[in-house]
Amino acid sequence: MTKDSPPLPLRHYPPCPNPDRAAMKLVGDRVRARLEADPLVQRLPAEHAEVWAVGDFLSGEECDRLIALIDGTAVPSQILDHGYNEVWRTSYSGDVDRNDSFVRMVERRIDDLIGLPHEWGETMQGQRYAPGQEFREHMDWFWTKAPYFKTEAKRGGQRTYTAMIYLNDVEEGGETAFLNLGLSIPPQRGVLLAWNNAGLDGSLNQFTLHAGTPVVKGTKYIVTKWYRTRTWGNA
Repeated sequence: MTKDSPPLPLRHYPPCPNPDRAAMKLVGDRVRARLEADPLVQRLPAEHAEVWAVGDFLSGEECDRLIALIDGTAVPSQILDHGYNEVWRTSYSGDVDRNDSFVRMVERRIDDLIGLPHEWGETMQGQRYAPGQEFREHMDWFWTKAPYFKTEAKRGGQRTYTAMIYLNDVEEGGETAFLNLGLSIPPQRGVLLAWNNAGLDGSLNQFTLHAGTPVVKGTKYIVTKWYRTRTWGNA
């Protein structure tokens, strides 16, 4: 693969306007400068998207506490309607208690790493995948032509950055696969991944298409936190 021949998206949304493009560019510039200056952050080899990793972001004890919280809140996962005609997400998930002091501490650490205001972040969501469960290819940013976007625009606008933490090792399967980048990351306990859902110019980046591949052996636990372009409506 060369710069002259970028990969074609395996699945993409039709072009749509992005009213938050200027704000997404500013967020991208801000977070990029912060992460590049942090010696504990590694940028993963991806030519067409910004994907970062931090090892041992959470301790084993902290991971176990979050796993217990997920087990107490998880229900069958839902998905915003992007026109899918079949089952696309088979995990269990649930928002953890935003007012729990331990959850607040973890969220503040993510805020500090990314360098975005706490109020711009959605409540952290926990997810559990049993053998055979998956989240097929999708984007984290909102398709602005979808009916739901009118509501999301009022609740903080477009999703800019995604931060995801693996809470346990998985015996087999459960990778996070960025299909248009040829990048696949296996679950590693305590590791945080973060990626910019926009391009350098603030455009909605189709190369951030990713999937949670099926778990083969074991159970996969993660938490995910999404950031908007401004204060999230439920903050």
